[in-house]
Amino acid sequence: MISKEDIIKRFISYVTIDTESDPNSETTPSTKKQWDLAKKLAEELEMIGMQDVSIDDNAYIMAALPSNVEYDVPTIGFISHFDTSPDFTGTNVKPQIIENYNGEDIILNKAEDIILSPDYFDDLLLYKGQTLITTDGTTLLGADDKAGICEIVSAMEYLINHPEIKHGNIKVGFTPDEEIGRGAHKFDVEKFGADWAYTMDGSQIGELEYENFNAAGAVVKIKGKIVHPGYAKGKMINSMYIAQEFINSLPRMETPEHTEGYQGFFHLHNMNGDVEESTLQYIIRDHDKKHFEARKEVMVKLTNELNSQYGREVITTEIKDQYFNMKEKVEPVMHIVDIAEDAMKQLDIEPLIKAIRGGTDGSQLSYMGLPCPNIFAGGHNFHGRYEYVPVESMIKATEVICKIAELTALKNMS
Repeated sequence: MISKEDIIKRFISYVTIDTESDPNSETTPSTKKQWDLAKKLAEELEMIGMQDVSIDDNAYIMAALPSNVEYDVPTIGFISHFDTSPDFTGTNVKPQIIENYNGEDIILNKAEDIILSPDYFDDLLLYKGQTLITTDGTTLLGADDKAGICEIVSAMEYLINHPEIKHGNIKVGFTPDEEIGRGAHKFDVEKFGADWAYTMDGSQIGELEYENFNAAGAVVKIKGKIVHPGYAKGKMINSMYIAQEFINSLPRMETPEHTEGYQGFFHLHNMNGDVEESTLQYIIRDHDKKHFEARKEVMVKLTNELNSQYGREVITTEIKDQYFNMKEKVEPVMHIVDIAEDAMKQLDIEPLIKAIRGGTDGSQLSYMGLPCPNIFAGGHNFHGRYEYVPVESMIKATEVICKIAELTALKNMS
């Protein structure tokens, strides 16, 4: 049995280290502070008895657990990322442990009147009677994806200490900068050497995902013309008004707050400007490849229309693809999803097979030759002050990792 106390201790030791990534940085990792946890993880993997532990110049960590059977078994991997989102601060995280949650409001921060309430976050009611780890309301928690790392390390330690559980070769990998879309960019798939892998980066217990968004980022720059406002008639062009036209011309109901399931969206996540120049930053998401391409074309067409309306190039739009739907790469090897589903069922976990409304390292890794479905890590409300994780979900995720390793060996027994 996985120790509840050990899981809590290990998880808290990770989340109290600030690893926020920075999308404006050109380095890998994007922030120096990510090295603090990366080095700790490499040391910890060696301490628990993992083999071939390495950490490269970009902070990618890999390690191996050798097979303990005498017949051939596919080499499987488990992967998580150690950076946290720049959407909300990860500095000075102060986790709070809520024992035997009673289903009522949780006061995260009395002084600032910050409350985690099941009236708003009804998923909380799934975990009555369990132990929750929350924030103090002033930072994110970092369960995305330090819960995944905690589960992988704990599972490897458990397998090492319980050699009666038969398994093949297992590889683990921890990456920087996943939250800014670069977690797999410098991942050495050949060095990793797995036939397939699983990212431990999902949310609610039971989640099993092999579909994700196709994703792109768009930067829209609008050029205006500043003159003295007292003499501006017929001369001034206010870039912020043109930016407003651009925003209002996109489908208003096709935004994150109005979509769910397989529905895609345009998301304006940052804007700044003055009369002379404004910049809009969008992300574009859709599960369907044709719809994804159509969304990009909508932005290009709108740009051209506004330039034509103003009689000159007032807008430039640069669109860059970020990642694609892993479904295309996983469906030909669906047995890897079946093994994970079987593992959950054997542990009395109801599999929740659904599409990710986002992306993971696994989406990119699948296109790099490493098919990589995603499994729950247990956390909720990622990227903000209301983030929490049930300890029992982390224990179950750890057990799923061990069971997948065991089933992979059993299914290949000669």
